[in-house]
Amino acid sequence: MMRTVAVIPVRMGSERLPGKVMASIEGQPLLGHLLDRVQRCTALDDVVVATSTNSENDCIETYCNQQQISVFRGDEEDVLDRLLQALLWCGADTGVLIFGDGPLIDRQIISKAVSFFYANPGYDLVSNDLLTTWPPGMEVEVFKVEVLADAAGRCQDPQIREHGTLFIRQHTEIYRLYNLVAPEELNRPDLSFEVDVAEDVQVIEALLKRFQYEPDVPLNELIHYMDKHPHLSALTSKVERRWKRHRQTNEAQQ
Repeated sequence: MMRTVAVIPVRMGSERLPGKVMASIEGQPLLGHLLDRVQRCTALDDVVVATSTNSENDCIETYCNQQQISVFRGDEEDVLDRLLQALLWCGADTGVLIFGDGPLIDRQIISKAVSFFYANPGYDLVSNDLLTTWPPGMEVEVFKVEVLADAAGRCQDPQIREHGTLFIRQHTEIYRLYNLVAPEELNRPDLSFEVDVAEDVQVIEALLKRFQYEPDVPLNELIHYMDKHPHLSALTSKVERRWKRHRQTNEAQQ
């Protein structure tokens, strides 16, 4: 039986919005709202939060311990190694990367990616972020842990290692990748449900309050609410998203 583990890399030292992962909304940090959703995904065997050994991240470990969530601490900058070591520590065969800045992720998207990965064993990595069709904040990547280990052995560039699976995503001549394109009703890359700057927090807070902190609100309902309240999307429409420079859209398989 293959062991499937979600790994969530987070740290307090965010360059644009320090401490965002522990920013409190109604007494619960954004990390808590994210975990509420990920833990309800039945396609996963376990969840591990991967933070760094820097002392400023002690609060993340304390929170995870209080919530009985596995937490692994590794290198601050070498995210590739941190992800790998966290997954090996959990005995994972398959890793499911969930980003810490997407507190409203729809667990059905996670399940869809995991199901496709196991139904198509020829792929080394299945994700929905090789080509941006889903709203940012809904990203998920599923991969073989042995492939992540292979990438860690090959990649020597610290700037690439800082971005986790980036080496895999950049080398389609080595690894076989598949991109899950959003269905038409969810194909809204113009919207954003990620937390990168202070304005993003305002949007997430408004959505959490509107849906009364219900962790099973599907993406289509979030989109519908944003469309009815365009002032929310306007708050973040001009924000520069740094991840765009690393998207290998021309290499994504359809």
